[in-house]
Amino acid sequence: MIEARHLRVLRAVATTGSFSAAGRELGCTQPAVSQQMKALEASVGTPLLVRNGREMRLTQAGEALVRHAAGILSGLTAAEEEVAAIAGLRAGRVRLVSFPSGSSTLVPTALAALRAAHPGTRVSLEEAEPPHSVELLREGDCDVALAFRYEGAAGAGEWDDLVVRPLLTDRLVGLVPEGHRLSRAESVALGELAAEPWIAGCPRCRGQLVEACESAGFTPRIDFATDDYPAVVGLVGAGLGVAVLPQLAIDSVRPRGARAVALEPAVRREIVALTLSDLAKVPAVAATLDELARAATRA
Repeated sequence: MIEARHLRVLRAVATTGSFSAAGRELGCTQPAVSQQMKALEASVGTPLLVRNGREMRLTQAGEALVRHAAGILSGLTAAEEEVAAIAGLRAGRVRLVSFPSGSSTLVPTALAALRAAHPGTRVSLEEAEPPHSVELLREGDCDVALAFRYEGAAGAGEWDDLVVRPLLTDRLVGLVPEGHRLSRAESVALGELAAEPWIAGCPRCRGQLVEACESAGFTPRIDFATDDYPAVVGLVGAGLGVAVLPQLAIDSVRPRGARAVALEPAVRREIVALTLSDLAKVPAVAATLDELARAATRA
């Protein structure tokens, strides 16, 4: 294996014409230069210098290695500078995946703060619901995944192999048309909505809705299903049914024609930021997690 320090010595010898002059240029002794040249020749398996008294010249192999050394060493220098910039948050890239209501509430605040503090760090954003977003993280297609899981749901150990940064607990609320008989109620039990047509959200939220309704003693009649929160709000506002949405989703849209009501008993979901243990040590990823946590305190 060729070491960079040996290439630097070879280049200095080729430039100065002697071990002693190369030692002066590099700030080391002539025996140290000679020792490193012997180590380099041993590693490549062929002589690089022809010595004739005090004079020396490069062999054909030596000339080839010197010719490549400049590019190799300059590439290493550029790599060292780039890594130092990333470590110092003067540069870097973070690939973030978030579910839609997180994208419209937590993410903008966090990324604005991150850009202000570290303008050289670039963050890309894609949207995906868990568990797909968590799969993207495990497969190496993102660095941070904003995800959620419902309290009491099965699969409590699904994130045991990941670094989990808790952000907030998001309470689900009922959504009814403004003229609905329960629109002015302080709180509503799910069972009071048993006879209503329902608008359901994403597959995971849909599953949670069915589970919660069945716990309340009924199976919801789902007339419409959409992953788009504004569409859910629009359908409820038009009087086509009722829905249950996370508070974050309500915060991200203007519920025209619809009113949010508290649900009893409370249904909550845990919002977290996930990453891999090695990625958590990358400065730009750690800074992104910190800003997401700060944004959550203001949500």
